Order: sequence, then structure tokens, then C-alpha cells
Amino acid sequence: MSFRVDDMTCGHCAGTIKKAIETTLPGTAVNADPESKLVTVEGYGDYAAIKSIVIGAGYTPSAAPASA
Repeated sequence: MSFRVDDMTCGHCAGTIKKAIETTLPGTAVNADPESKLVTVEGYGDYAAIKSIVIGAGYTPSAAPASA
């Protein structure tokens, strides 16, 4: 699944989001691209859980996945 995180503005932001998701959900593959503002998560499909993790890391994910 992919979703936007508009307040992900740099590589540090992307790394923080990636680490938060991968640490909380072992076995996921995360790509966070600050240029496109897209986060892609493979290996886990519960957007509500991922959204909660991203919020806990200090960022604001979009209301719904761009694709599932």
C-alpha cells in the first residue's frame, strides 16, 4: 500500500517513518520518499495500524492509501 505524508520533507523524516514502521511491524518493507511524499509499505495491509505508527512518529499520513 502507498499513502502520502505531506509533512515528510527530508531524508531524516523519511528515515524516521521507515524505522518506526519496520521496528513496530517486523517483516515489512518500507520505502519513504520525501520528494514525492509517498510511503510504500509491503508485507502488511492494515492502514489504520500503519497510520497510528506514523502519527506516533510525529507525522501526518493522508486520510486513505493512494493504492492498496
